[in-house]
Amino acid sequence: MPPLHHTTPAGGIDLSWWEWNADLRGAAPTLLFAHATGFHGRVWDALIEHLPSRHIIALDLHGHGRSTGAPITDWRVLWEEVQALLAGLSLSGVQGVGHSMGAHALLQCAANEHGLFDNLVLFDPVILSPEWYEKGELAFDDSQPHPTARRKRDFASPEAMIERFSTRDPYDLFQPRVLADYCRYGLIEKPDGDGFELACAPEMEASVYMSSRSNPGILDAATELKCPVLVVRAAQGAMGDFKSSPTWPDLASTIPNGTDMPRPDMTHFHPFQDPGDAAKIVSDWFTD
Repeated sequence: MPPLHHTTPAGGIDLSWWEWNADLRGAAPTLLFAHATGFHGRVWDALIEHLPSRHIIALDLHGHGRSTGAPITDWRVLWEEVQALLAGLSLSGVQGVGHSMGAHALLQCAANEHGLFDNLVLFDPVILSPEWYEKGELAFDDSQPHPTARRKRDFASPEAMIERFSTRDPYDLFQPRVLADYCRYGLIEKPDGDGFELACAPEMEASVYMSSRSNPGILDAATELKCPVLVVRAAQGAMGDFKSSPTWPDLASTIPNGTDMPRPDMTHFHPFQDPGDAAKIVSDWFTD
């Protein structure tokens, strides 16, 4: 069955979220998925199909997918909105799965409110070494915006976006099903009906990258976690290569109940390269 779509006021925006097996809400632990910068909740569909008997929520984070929200200057808004949603749904003891920016947000949520999450699987969280946060903000402004602000935003159809991205790095790494979901749910029809535009505006995506040093407290938050955390790290490479892991290699060792899982055979897009493998990691972690 396709998921139900909901929109809930949270932190001053309308937060969009997708729900599988709604009849299990409250009767079984909720598995919550949080995506990376520029993505949306439905990019997890191919992975979620490997978990058919779970109550699952996949978020469209601030300004992504069907969620509203203007460009940001501080990552704080990301986890504050997630916490507001979970509080509104009276959910606790959640099992969280995050990727990249979404993994950062879930870790901070879990540190802020003990008991909100029972455990976490974090695929390549954007949590870097202490030196990264000592450098100050990135050198981008309105006169010299982040390169993602210049992304193509208009497409004649989802099929046109799929065709354009299918041979482009790094999207050519995605399983075809995942790429199709990324494109179909990553577009919204223009108000005049003349084509489609990115659901996550280029300016929104750029603002996330430009404010990526706005939470230096994330490293302290990691040391305060009470729940078990699995950190899945892909191959490391040059800074700025979107396929490389951005995660500080020592992160898991700073988490009281942290486990490090290096996966040098995968890129930063592990869940979308091989959603079946990523689903097995999730299932095994939450079963053990």
